[in-house]
This record gives sequence, structure tokens and C-alpha cells, in this order.
Amino acid sequence: MNLDEVARDILDSNMYVVIATADEAGGPWASPVYFAADGYHQFYWVSSPDVQHSRNLAARPHVYLVVFDSTVPIGTGQAVYMSGTAEQLTGAELDRGLELYSRTAVGHGGRPFTAADVREPAPYRLYRATVTRHWVLDRENPPDHRVPVTP
Repeated sequence: MNLDEVARDILDSNMYVVIATADEAGGPWASPVYFAADGYHQFYWVSSPDVQHSRNLAARPHVYLVVFDSTVPIGTGQAVYMSGTAEQLTGAELDRGLELYSRTAVGHGGRPFTAADVREPAPYRLYRATVTRHWVLDRENPPDHRVPVTP
């Protein structure tokens, strides 16, 4: 099986990503969020700037992400592991990201999002992770042998 295809299939067929961040002292934090993707290198989500992962990103923008299907039988799961940086969006980047996020959410049965949903005084903001590296598990070399892929 082509591992680049495995990565694309996982990213295309799932709606949630686990975002791993670290606080100023290096303490880890992981949060699952609904995401919208622009290709396989940019991932968008809406969060409050007051929650732990958003505060962590404000201090340390490096992020790890994992997308996986938690419904598969035991021993058959696969995931895409990613590394990059994340930021809260503003200006033209916010408008562009919001259009993509809203269109994706509506396509998944959610509601449309507007600028009023993610600008002050609203309690939420739009974030984007830009991924620079992807990995998947190589089932031919277990256990937990991650190999780089290019989805």
C-alpha cells in the first residue's frame, strides 16, 4: 500500500484533529478539534483564545497534530502525524481561512461561520496550522515505525 495515499485517505475522510501544544514551561496539552483543510498542509479550526491550547500557541507556536479514525477495529488503525506551526488569523488571512472553514463546515452538516463569529467581541477565533512534515506508520516495520510521507 502506498503510504502517501494512506495519508491522503485519512486526512480526506476524517473531521477531527488532535492538536498537541506546550505551555511556556514545556508542559504538554492535547485537544481534539473539528478541522477544515486547505490541501494537506494547512489546517483550520475555531477555538476560544482563552482555552489552554490557544494560550499555549500564543507563547509557543510549534504544534503537533494527529488525525486518525477511532472507529476501526483494534489492530487496524492508522494515523497521520504532523508537525508545524500555528497561529491565530487576522486580516486577509482570516477572511480567506474563514471562507474555507465555513464552506467545509456546511459540507459536513454544520452551520456557516461569519466574521462576526470569530472577531471581537465574539468568544472564538480562527486558527491555522501550517504543516511542514507528515508521517504514517509503516505496517511492514512494526511497532510504531513512523516514516515520512508527502500527501
